Amino acid sequence: MSGGEIAALIAAIAFALLVVFLIRLLLQISKTVTKVNQTVDEANTTIRVVTKDVDVLSSEVEGLLVKTNTLLNDVNGKVATIDPLFTAVADLSESVSDLNHSGKQAISKLSAVTKTTAQATVAGKVGQTALKFFKQRNDNQ
Repeated sequence: MSGGEIAALIAAIAFALLVVFLIRLLLQISKTVTKVNQTVDEANTTIRVVTKDVDVLSSEVEGLLVKTNTLLNDVNGKVATIDPLFTAVADLSESVSDLNHSGKQAISKLSAVTKTTAQATVAGKVGQTALKFFKQRNDNQ
């Protein structure tokens, strides 16, 4: 074997090794691409499912918002109906307070009149006693 044949043999072996490594690399790339395609398919399926779920949830939320608005309008209407009641209760409370104050003043005046009447009664009794005393004195003289 000559030097050229040995060089050709070494080149052929190197080329064969290169081809083997390239084949292994291509097989790994092929497996990776297959797994990436499966992952993309699963992601697309998941996105479709999530999109459907979001559409359903969006419809339900929209329905809830409509019901909430209706309920809020109903509550606002009922509160507007009750407002005069609260005004009347406030007015009644003020009237009761005024009546209570007037009652206290009347009791104070009645107490003063009672005290004055008691004093007048005592003065009247003293006057009667004095009158009897003077009558007896005049009768004795």
